[in-house]
Amino acid sequence: MIFGYARVSTEEQNLDMQLDALQKFGVEKIYKEKLTGTRKDRPQLEELLKVLRSGDKVVVYKLDRISRSTKHLIELSEVFSDMDVHFVSITDNIDTSTAMGKFFFRTMASIAELERDIISERTKSGLQAARSRGKKGGRPTKREDKVEIAIKMYKSKDYSIKEITEMTGLSKTTLYRYLEKA
Repeated sequence: MIFGYARVSTEEQNLDMQLDALQKFGVEKIYKEKLTGTRKDRPQLEELLKVLRSGDKVVVYKLDRISRSTKHLIELSEVFSDMDVHFVSITDNIDTSTAMGKFFFRTMASIAELERDIISERTKSGLQAARSRGKKGGRPTKREDKVEIAIKMYKSKDYSIKEITEMTGLSKTTLYRYLEKA
């Protein structure tokens, strides 16, 4: 089946141009939304994704109508690929049922993967550089004497949790974490 998805950002805008193009393309069912593309929750897009089956085709007027960002577009293309659903963007001349369309989406996915890998490498390098300068990552450890006092106070049953945390400077979560270990 050929599904269409049309979206405009505000109630004042109309979908006519997109709907005309989708109908001319031969779309059988159109999902329509009047929501900003920056919103993650788009009920009609989610509904469309639920009804798709292998061999279906999703058609949009333009790429920016279906995706919030390049990352989101790549995520959608991966979903479509996994479901064996073809994707068409009329204005952008993209059709994943063709060799060139598949190539385009695979290239985009490769670029996104490269970007994720580069970010990961930078993070690891930054942490390694910080460690070589004597800095440790993660949460700072609590002074052992404060932890010991807090545990003794708790076990004595003479103090409330609030009193223990105020006197030792430990948070409730930290106190409970150390009590579990003890």
